[in-house]
Amino acid sequence: MHYIRAARTAQHRAVRAITRRGLAHPLTLALLAVAATAAARAWDAGHPVTETHLAPAREAPPLMPNRQVGRHG
Repeated sequence: MHYIRAARTAQHRAVRAITRRGLAHPLTLALLAVAATAAARAWDAGHPVTETHLAPAREAPPLMPNRQVGRHG
């Protein structure tokens, strides 16, 4: 399996385990270790971190209409 694909898959599985079982669950910890190892292998193969973590560009949500900037109280 390609290093980047393996790292992404391992990361997604670890995130799903965190969501379902919590951070302290033994399975979650094992999957996090697998994800870290896969990311390290991708890095060692010359892939930058940005290839592993393709986060879409996000903008801050607009202020709510009833929110006034600079007003306290």
